[in-house]
Amino acid sequence: MNVKPDPAAEWGPFERPLFEDPGARALARVGVVDVGSNSVRLVVFDGAARSPAYFYNEKIMCALGAGLSESGVLNPKGRKRALSALRRFQHLAKGMGLPPLSVVATAAVRDASDGPDFCAEVKRETGLKIWVIDGREEARLSAQGVLLGWPGSYGLVCDIGGSSMELAELQDGRVGKRVTSSLGPLKLRDLPGGRRGRKDHIKQVITELSDKMGRQPDRLFLVGGSWRAIARIDMERRGYPLKVLHEYRMTTQSVRDTLKYIENNDIEKIRNACGLSIARMSLVPYAVDVLARLVRTFKPRDIAISSYGIREGLLYEQMPQRLRNRDPLVESCRFAEAKDARMPGFGKTLYNFVHPLFKSSPDTTKRLLKAACLLHDVSWRAHPDYRAEVCFDNATRANLGGLKHSERIFLGLSLLHRYRNKRQGTQYEELFDLLDEKGQKQAEILGKAMRFGAMLMVSKDGDIGSLKWHPRKKQLTLILPQDIKALYGEVAESRLKALAQLMGATLTVNIKK
Repeated sequence: MNVKPDPAAEWGPFERPLFEDPGARALARVGVVDVGSNSVRLVVFDGAARSPAYFYNEKIMCALGAGLSESGVLNPKGRKRALSALRRFQHLAKGMGLPPLSVVATAAVRDASDGPDFCAEVKRETGLKIWVIDGREEARLSAQGVLLGWPGSYGLVCDIGGSSMELAELQDGRVGKRVTSSLGPLKLRDLPGGRRGRKDHIKQVITELSDKMGRQPDRLFLVGGSWRAIARIDMERRGYPLKVLHEYRMTTQSVRDTLKYIENNDIEKIRNACGLSIARMSLVPYAVDVLARLVRTFKPRDIAISSYGIREGLLYEQMPQRLRNRDPLVESCRFAEAKDARMPGFGKTLYNFVHPLFKSSPDTTKRLLKAACLLHDVSWRAHPDYRAEVCFDNATRANLGGLKHSERIFLGLSLLHRYRNKRQGTQYEELFDLLDEKGQKQAEILGKAMRFGAMLMVSKDGDIGSLKWHPRKKQLTLILPQDIKALYGEVAESRLKALAQLMGATLTVNIKK
C-alpha cells in the first residue's frame, strides 16, 4: 500500500464518508459480466463503492475458446452454454433491480470469426450489448482492478485467461505500458510439438514481451483463475493456514518449489486436496510452464495474487478520482460501522482515545488502528460466547481490500481482544504465527485499549477523556471528565489495569475537576 494520508479528509471534524456522496451511491450496486475464453461470470458489487462486497458472484465454465486456434470459431457447445448463462444473468439482474449490466468479452470472442454473430445473437436473445475489447484494453482494465485493492501500486500485472495473457505496468498508481499475447492455456493446449515445443514457444513469446515491457523488478501481480489455482496448490504444499487468495504472497523460490511439486505428484490427488474443478485443473499444467518462464525472465521482487481483475477494473473505471484516492480498507470499515454498529460514529472517538498509545507507530499501523476502531462494535449481534471468534473470522476472511495477510491477522487479533482477554484456546491459533510477536503484542494492546474505551461509549462524539502514554517512564495515565466519572466502575477499572499490565506500565487515573 502506498496511500498518501489525508487527515483532513479522512478524520477531520466535518468528515463525510464518500459512500454517502450521490456520485458514489450510484455505484452502490453495479453488475458486470465478463465473457472470457474459459468462463462467463456475473459479479454484482454492493456496499462501500471504494471497496465493495460481492453481493452476487456466479461463474459458469463454458470454454468458449476451446479449439479456437484450430477451428477459428467459438466452441459450439461453449457458445450454447454461454448464451444460456447470459439469459440467466440478465433475468437475475432484472430481478435485483440493477441498472443495465456492463458486459465485456475478451480474447475468444474477439479472435473468433463468428464472434460478431455471437454478439448479435446475445443482443437478440437477451437485449445485452457485449463490448468486445482488445488485448491492450483488457490489460488496462485488469490493472485497474488491481488498483481497486492496491491504490498507489507499482509493479507488473499479469492477467492470464483461457486464450490470452496480458501484461500491464503500474507506476505510482497509474497504468503504463501494456502488451497482449496468445499465451492462454486453451491455446497452448492446441500447440503441436508436445511440452518441449510448448516451452520453446512460451520462451520466445515472453522474451518478446520482455523486450517491449523493459525491466520490471518490482512486484508481480497475478490475475486470473489459473494463477489462483497455482496459489492454492502453493498453500497446500506449504501447509499455509489462511485460505484467502487475495494478497497471498509468494517468492520466486516458492513458485519454483510449487512447480516441481505439481510435476512430481499426482494431478488428481492435488486437485482433490485443493478443491479445484476438473476444468480448472486441466489448464494448470499449461499455466505452470508460462509462470516458470515469466518468473525466470522478469525476476520480480515478490509475487502477489490479486482476486481483483477485469470485473473490478470495470467498477474502478466508473469511479471519480476523489473516490479512487480513498483507502479501500478504511472506506469499507466506515460502511460496516454505519450499517452494523450500535453507535455509528463512535469509531472516530475511540480512535482519538487510543491513538496516544501508538503515536510513534508507522502509518501502516495507524490505518489498521482506524479500521479496528471502526469495526470494534459491528459484531455485537453475535452470541457473547463466540463474539471474539466471529470478530477474528470476519477480519481475516472478509472481502477487505488493501490488507496483507499479516495485517489481516493484526486486525483480527485486535478485534478478538476487544471482546476476549486471552487468545489461547480459540480455533484460530494456527493463524497467529502469520504475525510476528511484536505485531501480536501491538494488536493485543490495541484490542484491550478498545475493550476499555468501549466502556465509556454513551454518545458517538462525547468527551470520553484521554489516555497519555510515556514510553520511557512506562507511565500510563487516564484523564477522565468529572461528568462521566460514574462510568469508571469496577469492570472498567479491571480492563484498564489489564491494559497497563500488558504494557508493563504504572497506572494513574486523574479526574478532571
